[in-house]
Amino acid sequence: MEARPPPERGSLKIILTSLSSVLTSLDCILSFHLRSSWFWLASSDITPAEEREGARCITACLSPLLRSGRVEAEMPPPRTGRGLLWLGLVLSSVCVALGSETQADSTTDGLNVLLIIVDDLRPSLGCYGDKLVRSPNIDQLASHSLLFQNAFAQQAVCAPSRVSFLTGRRPDTTRLYDFNSYWRVHAGNFSTIPQYFKENGYVTMSVGKVFHPGISSNHTDDSPYSWSFPPYHPSSEKYENTKTCRGPDGELHANLLCPVDVLDVPEGTLPDKQSTEQAIQLLEKMKTSASPFFLAVGYHKPHIPFRYPKEFQKLYPLENITLAPDPEVPDGLPPVAYNPWMDIRQREDVQALNISVPYGPIPVDFQKIRQSYFASVSYLDTQVGRLLSTLDDLQLANSTIIAFTSDHGWALGEHGEWAKYSNFDVATHVPLMFYVPGRTASLPEAGEKLFPYLDPFDSASELMEPGRQSMDLVELVSLFPTLAGLAGLQVPPRCPVPSFHVELCREGKNLLKHFRFRDLEEDPYLPGNPRELIAYSQYPRPADIPQWNSDKPSLKDIKIMGYSIRTIDYRYTVWVGFNPDEFLANFSDIHAGELYFVDSDPLQDHNMYNDSQGGDLFQLLMP
Repeated sequence: MEARPPPERGSLKIILTSLSSVLTSLDCILSFHLRSSWFWLASSDITPAEEREGARCITACLSPLLRSGRVEAEMPPPRTGRGLLWLGLVLSSVCVALGSETQADSTTDGLNVLLIIVDDLRPSLGCYGDKLVRSPNIDQLASHSLLFQNAFAQQAVCAPSRVSFLTGRRPDTTRLYDFNSYWRVHAGNFSTIPQYFKENGYVTMSVGKVFHPGISSNHTDDSPYSWSFPPYHPSSEKYENTKTCRGPDGELHANLLCPVDVLDVPEGTLPDKQSTEQAIQLLEKMKTSASPFFLAVGYHKPHIPFRYPKEFQKLYPLENITLAPDPEVPDGLPPVAYNPWMDIRQREDVQALNISVPYGPIPVDFQKIRQSYFASVSYLDTQVGRLLSTLDDLQLANSTIIAFTSDHGWALGEHGEWAKYSNFDVATHVPLMFYVPGRTASLPEAGEKLFPYLDPFDSASELMEPGRQSMDLVELVSLFPTLAGLAGLQVPPRCPVPSFHVELCREGKNLLKHFRFRDLEEDPYLPGNPRELIAYSQYPRPADIPQWNSDKPSLKDIKIMGYSIRTIDYRYTVWVGFNPDEFLANFSDIHAGELYFVDSDPLQDHNMYNDSQGGDLFQLLMP
C-alpha cells in the first residue's frame, strides 16, 4: 500500500472544519446535504482547482476509513467536474463527524515517524517521578505525549532486546539470546518496523545505535531490508572503550567513570553529539521531501563507559548522591538469578579496587557510579532537546509521531548489582512515550514551539508533568503494531504459533486503544483493568551459580532460562532447564524460583517463592 502525504489545508477545508460542530452523525449528514445550500454545487461551474480540492477531500476522508475497515463496499468510479467537488464536500463532512472515532484506529495519512532509542536507560527521569535527575527536554516531550508508566523489555541485554522489539517478536521466536546470530538466517525472515514502513512508501533512515551492530544485524544494521540508505554510525564510536579517560595520575585509561573535556578527546566530539548533528541534517533534507520519513535515532549514553562532558558532573554534587536503598544481595535470592557484572569489573578503575568475584561489593566511596550515570542521562537529554528543537524549527512537529524508549534498564547498586542482565524491574522496566500531533497534544499554532530547547543547567526551569499517562503493563514488542497503527498503516496480524514461516506478524498487543481520549478530559490517567495485563521477560544463564559468563552466555553455553512474569501485583520468575540445540525449555526441570509482591515489596528484596506453590502459578500464566 502506497503511503500518501497529508492533504493540503485549503480554504475549502477550513470552511468544512468550521461546520463540524453541527455535523455530529452520519444520519445527520445524509439528511443535511439533501436540503443544504451546498446542493447548488451540483449544478455550478467548477474550476480545475476546485475539482482537485474535491479529489483531495475524498482521498483524505476515505483512506483512513477503508484502512480501518469502516468502509467495506467497493468504491464507485470517480466522478469528474462539479460532481467530484460535491461528493468531496459531503464525504469531508462525514469524516468530520466520524473523525474522533476513526482516529482511535488510525491517524492522518503520511505522518512522519521519529523513533528515539536510548541504550541502558531506566526510568530515572523527571517525568517518571525522579526528583534528582535533570531531564527537562525529555520531560517536555512527555508533557505532550502519552506516557506508559509500566513498560517492560523482553530481555535485559542490547542485541536480543532490539531485535525483539524491532521485529515485534519475543526472544524465543527470534532465537537470539546473545549477540552471535542473525535472525533472518537463524530463525525466520521476519519483517522489521522500518522495513514495513519502507514497503509502505516511507523513506527510512538509521542514525547511531538502532540495531545492535555486528552479526546480530548481519554487520549491516539489517540493510538493505530495513533502510532506504546505508545507516549512519558516528566516527567517534570506535573510541568508546579505548584509553581516552584521563585519570588522577594524568595518564589515559579505559575506565568506567570517564568525564571528559570534549575538546581533548579524539576528533573533538562524542558519538551522541555526532548522531544528533547527522539526524538534524537528515530532518533538514526531509523537510522538502514528497515522501513521509521514518527516522530512527539511537543514542549510546548512558551505556558504559560513562564517557560524557565533564561539566554535567556539576548537576550532581556527590553530597547529593545517595546509595541504592537496597545495596545488599538479598538473602533469599537464588544464585542463578544474580548477575556478577563482569563487564564493569574489566574496566581499569574498577580492576584497581580488587573486588572479590562474584559477590564482593563495590566500596561505598566508588558508588559515585550513580553520579556518572545521572550525569550521562542529563547529557543525553541535551541531545534529545537539540533534536526536538530542530523538529520544531523545521515545522515538522505537527506532522511527526515521536516515540521514545530504551532497550532495557540498568541496576545502580540495587540487590548488589551494577548492570542489566537480570529479570528484576531495574533491568527490564523502561521509559516509553508517544507524541502524536493533534492526538496527545494540540497542533502547534503558527510560530508556536512545542519543543523549545531547555538547558538542564537552568535552575529556574520547572519540572513538567507528563501529559496523558497509562498505568497498564505493556511490553516493547507492542512498539511495532502501535507505530504502524498511529501512522495510519494496516496493523500487522497477530502471529500464529509457531510463526517461524510467517514474515509479517507481531506478538505484541496493539496499544492504539490507549490513544482514545474522548470523555477522558478530566482524568489524565487512562482507565483500564491492569490486573488482566502481564509483561513477560526472560534471561539465560550458563549455570546455577554465578560464573565468568553468567551475564552474557553464548547460545551453546545456555543451560538454564529464567522466564519472568510481571503483573500489577507481583513479579514471578522460574529458572528451568534449557536445551540450546532444540531451543526448548523444560518446565518440569525447575532449578529455582522467585516471587515478589510488589505492593508490599516494591524493591523486590524478599523472595516468597518457597512459601508459595509457584510452579502451578507459572504454568497458568505462560503466554
